[in-house]
Amino acid sequence: MTRECRPNVLLIMADDHAPAAFSTYGSKLNSTPNLDRIAAEGLRLDRCFCTNAICTPARASVHTGKYSHTTGIKTLNDVIDQSEETTLGMLLHDAGYQTAFVGKWHLGHGGNSDPAGYDYWSVLPVQGRYYDPEMTEMGEPVVERGYVTDVLTDKALSWLEKRAMDRPFFLVCAHKAPHDLFQPHPKHRELYADETIPEPATFHDDYRNRAAAAGMATEQVALMHLKNHVPDPVPHGLSAEEQKAWNYQSYMRNYLRCVASIDENVGRLLKSLEEDQIAEDTIVIYSSDHGFFLGDHGWYDKRFMYEESIRIPFLMRYPRGVQAGVTSERIALNVDFAPTILDYAGVSEPEGMQGRSLRPLAEGRTPSDWRLSMYYRYWMHLAHFNIPAHYGIRTERYKLIYYYGEALGSAGAIDEPTEPEWELFDLEVDPKEMRNIYHEPGNAGLVSELKVELEQLQSELGDLPCDRGP
Repeated sequence: MTRECRPNVLLIMADDHAPAAFSTYGSKLNSTPNLDRIAAEGLRLDRCFCTNAICTPARASVHTGKYSHTTGIKTLNDVIDQSEETTLGMLLHDAGYQTAFVGKWHLGHGGNSDPAGYDYWSVLPVQGRYYDPEMTEMGEPVVERGYVTDVLTDKALSWLEKRAMDRPFFLVCAHKAPHDLFQPHPKHRELYADETIPEPATFHDDYRNRAAAAGMATEQVALMHLKNHVPDPVPHGLSAEEQKAWNYQSYMRNYLRCVASIDENVGRLLKSLEEDQIAEDTIVIYSSDHGFFLGDHGWYDKRFMYEESIRIPFLMRYPRGVQAGVTSERIALNVDFAPTILDYAGVSEPEGMQGRSLRPLAEGRTPSDWRLSMYYRYWMHLAHFNIPAHYGIRTERYKLIYYYGEALGSAGAIDEPTEPEWELFDLEVDPKEMRNIYHEPGNAGLVSELKVELEQLQSELGDLPCDRGP
């Protein structure tokens, strides 16, 4: 591919944006017309997953094409060392792309952890603020006035206006929203005010027929007000049941209001590409670092290997190279993003990348050797919400999860350990993951097969398994 033919790339990343909050993915909660445009005019992946559902490791996988155990970025406390790790920005910059990064970096600040390979960068410190955000721009602190989603888009548009017109660009616009505390733009504060957001079918999950981990988790909507994770004033005198319902309505209205701002600002970016007459030559990708529980199983947040936590949106438009309305249910991963962008840019992958290009799926074809399963691992044992460390495998039909870390007893005390546990779900008959069939006698053969496949994936990817229980 000649330099003149190389596409521009605009990568838009959200934080905690679950597919269930997109109308293109069938949401009955909200409408996202600008995001839907990307899908309608290009590709939508319906089985795209992250490999570690927490911010810093997930972002590292997007930028390096590697799993957490390979980068060593396993937790929120880890930082990237770009003297050791090669990132997407570095590779495209070295290949002649002009590059910019705006928004949530969340891979560390200072020294070798600042965004490398970018001609321009302006990033939020860790999470950043929704209103009048503090930022670090090319190493210098600044405070920007306004709402964070607007501010980041303004910065992206400003850079696009100033870019050189004779070279392709790689621009990352990484939003804070819709991360908690779910603070909306002032103009959206009344959006959904007169609506009752429908509760999900599993909202009152009692965690029967599951590993103990599900019942121990404290990322419960019923407890959000105690953790200051609802932005509205909490009313007095509510029963426990009323409090849970109130928390959900407050949480979801504000979450969806934050999504509304993202959708509007995606529309601004798409309009800019069209006005500059470069839409045909620009790959636009929209995704999120991980999924999010929108009241599913009575939860918010992520971390678990359950579907709502690991499933991420992936929308891609490239009029010159991708037909409109393409969808795929093949298993895709966040480690595939970097190889995909490099493929379209005509840049060779460096040794060590563990994903593969999604270009065949975008072109409506599935290679005969495409993956039939994926590997997941969450490392932050009991660090947040009492969720134990675990790993597992998801095939096109089944999911096997192993909670290998110290488990909590029934009273929720760390000094009451139980044996590590397994969960097995048949996603075809139980897509909500409500029944653990691991111990059912008729599934012994299936369990053995999935454990062999799990071990094979760990071996192929270079991850070390933990001691397993029976």
